[in-house]
Amino acid sequence: MSIFKIGSKGSEVIKIQEKLKALGYYRGLIDGIFGGGTESAVKIFQKNNGLKVDGQVGPITWKALFNEEIPEPSIVRKPLDYKCLALTGSFETGKDIPECFAGLSGDFDGQGMSFGVLQWNFGQNSLQPLLKDMINRHPHIMGSIFHENYETLLEALNSDKEELMSFVRSIQHPVKHYIYEPWRGMFKSLGRTEEFQNIQLKYANDLYKSALNLCSEYGLWSERAVALMFDIKVQNGSISNLVKTLILNDFKNLPADLSEEEKEVYKMRIVANRRAEASNPRWIEDVRARKLCCANGGGIVHGTNYDLEQQFGIGLKRINI
Repeated sequence: MSIFKIGSKGSEVIKIQEKLKALGYYRGLIDGIFGGGTESAVKIFQKNNGLKVDGQVGPITWKALFNEEIPEPSIVRKPLDYKCLALTGSFETGKDIPECFAGLSGDFDGQGMSFGVLQWNFGQNSLQPLLKDMINRHPHIMGSIFHENYETLLEALNSDKEELMSFVRSIQHPVKHYIYEPWRGMFKSLGRTEEFQNIQLKYANDLYKSALNLCSEYGLWSERAVALMFDIKVQNGSISNLVKTLILNDFKNLPADLSEEEKEVYKMRIVANRRAEASNPRWIEDVRARKLCCANGGGIVHGTNYDLEQQFGIGLKRINI
C-alpha cells in the first residue's frame, strides 16, 4: 500500500501537488518533492473534507482527491535485482525512479564523465560498453535522443581514449565540470528510458550475484538482506575478513528465543553497524544510515524518508539464494 508523506518523491507527488494547487490549497513549486508546503496543503484539504488530519496521502486521502484507488508503484512488479539497483541508485543520487538511472557528472574526479545509476565512467572504460550496447540494441532510440549529435557521439566512442576524453571535456565547464546543453539533456533523457535502464541492470549483474553470495555466506534469506548486501558491494566494495569475524561472533550472542524474522533483522543490523564502523571515519554515519535503512526496512538517508516496502517493494519476503 502506497503512502505519500514528508520525503516522498516522484510522479505521484507531482500529481498530488497539481491537484492541491488546482483546488487552491497548495502554492508551492510543482517539483515532485513532498515537503512541508505539500504536507500543510494536505492537512488543510483533510480538515476541510472531514478526514483524519495527518498530512499524509494514503488510500483514503487519495480517493478523496482523485476519486480513484491509490496506485501501486510500478516498481513492485519489477524483479529484485532492479529494485536493489533502484534503491542504491536513489541513495547515490538522491533521486527517485527514473532520475536515479540518469545520474550525470563531469570531470571533477578525472574520469571524464560519469553516468547512470552506478556512475559508470569514460576514464575507467566502464561507460563505453553500456553506450555501445545501447547503440547496437536500440540505434533508433539513440538516434531519436541525440538527433544531429548522434554521429558525433558515434565518432567519439570509436576514437582512441585520449581523443574521447578530450571530446568529453569539451562539452562541460572546465572548472565546475557540469555538462553543457544539449548534451546534458540528451544523456538525461537516455537514462530515463526503460531500454537503457535494462542495460544498466545487465552491467550491474555481477554485483547483484555477489550480493546473493554474501547473503548465503552470512545465512541471510530476505529481500532486504539482498538490498543490504548489494548496497555494501556498490558503496563499500566488500566485507573484510576481520569484519566478518566480528559479525559472526555477534551472531553467536543473539538471543535464542528470537523468531525467524526477528533473527533476520537483528543479523542485518549487526552487518550494517559493523560494516559502517569499518568505513573511513568521515563516512561512517552515511554508511550506517544507508545500511540500517536496508536492515530496518526504512529510515532517513540524506534527508529523504524511505519505506522500502511501499516505495520499492522490498520486504522481509524469503527468496531462493
